[in-house]
Amino acid sequence: MLWPLSTRHKRLFRLTSARWQRQAIFLLGGIGVGATAVALAQVADLAQHAFALLLSKSRYAVLAVTPLGFMLSAYLTIRLFPNAQGSGIPQAIAARHLTDQNARESLVSIRIAIGKVLLTLFGLLCGGSVGREGPTVQVGASIMFALGRVSPRRQPGLILAGAAAGVAAAFNTPLAGIVFGIEEMSRAFETRTSSLIIAAVIAAGLTSLALAGNYSYFGSSAMSLARGADWLAVPICGVAGGLAGGLFSRIVIAMARGSRNPVGRAIKAHPLWFAFACGLAVAICGLVSGDTIYGTGYEQVKAALEHSAPLPQDFGALKFLATTFAAISGIPGGIFSPSLAVGAGIGSNVAAFFHDAPLGAIMLLGMVSYFAGVVQAPITAFVIVTEMTDNHGMVVPLMAAALIAHATSRMICEEGIYHALAKGFIERAARPQDKMP
Repeated sequence: MLWPLSTRHKRLFRLTSARWQRQAIFLLGGIGVGATAVALAQVADLAQHAFALLLSKSRYAVLAVTPLGFMLSAYLTIRLFPNAQGSGIPQAIAARHLTDQNARESLVSIRIAIGKVLLTLFGLLCGGSVGREGPTVQVGASIMFALGRVSPRRQPGLILAGAAAGVAAAFNTPLAGIVFGIEEMSRAFETRTSSLIIAAVIAAGLTSLALAGNYSYFGSSAMSLARGADWLAVPICGVAGGLAGGLFSRIVIAMARGSRNPVGRAIKAHPLWFAFACGLAVAICGLVSGDTIYGTGYEQVKAALEHSAPLPQDFGALKFLATTFAAISGIPGGIFSPSLAVGAGIGSNVAAFFHDAPLGAIMLLGMVSYFAGVVQAPITAFVIVTEMTDNHGMVVPLMAAALIAHATSRMICEEGIYHALAKGFIERAARPQDKMP
């Protein structure tokens, strides 16, 4: 004979069922984010190879392909995929702070994710100095948001988990994904969802490992600062990277907020022609650089680190300009990888003054310094660079350089780029009449 369940047992069953349901959502979401990140990485490489093939046929084709590609990408973003522009990380941060589900869906949804992936790939196909990692964060948040429809009370935690899983899978850096989620996405440690977020990161990481294998993003190295004099490169890179990173952030934030002067009004009135002009500027930077500043910059930096070969002296400056023009143009695309490339260029320039110091070590200092200057998240900066190079001997100097860069950057730009841009999305979400058509 079956006895009816007591009220206490029914309540326990409901609680247990809800707990397993939440865990399943985070795990399934992590697997989905991991698979998407690997697919995006592989197709992004194909897009860059296709653009390189175009360059091999005619270097000067970029004077038409890149500006027209930027214009078309901006048009598709405005008309079909509003809120897909730029990195995607500010949108994920803004979605966490919003409480209205419709407002959140305008920033993180499957539709936005599809547009983000397609237009990021298109930007790389046209030679844009953009990355895929920031878009992976918005895509990850969108996947989690879609799954979270069955558990609406956990939406902020799901968006955070999707963003963290996106970073972990994009770079194969699980620890950096967790740190990024805490320091940059939430700027707090959420005890209630911490274990579920870690579970999502693990699921995304394991999926990435299963599909792409175990690898270090920039290879493995054991370089370190050997002599006492070499440590002078730490404050030099920290200050130089912090100044450059703060300047980049200030320019992008100012352009996103707009201006009431004639130039600002003209840009707002003619966004497609502005995107065209930015694309033309990127093409000119590319021609001047000898075709080295297009795309993510990953191949150039990895080759320099692996062979201890200096980057061209103008690489850092031209990559900075190309990334700035791409970031303010309004096309979808991240700044993670391009920022690391700019930092590597700065480090290579600084290394010219330290003849006996290991080049790769100073390049790493430049990378962490510039990235920390841009995002103003020093812990994420040195953790992600450490994991990407599998070099734990540089932890202390990287940490010091990141902290110096962070302090220097704040002298130029009071707030990190992602949170400053997120405020704009939050304000527009509160004013429906200001949303893009």
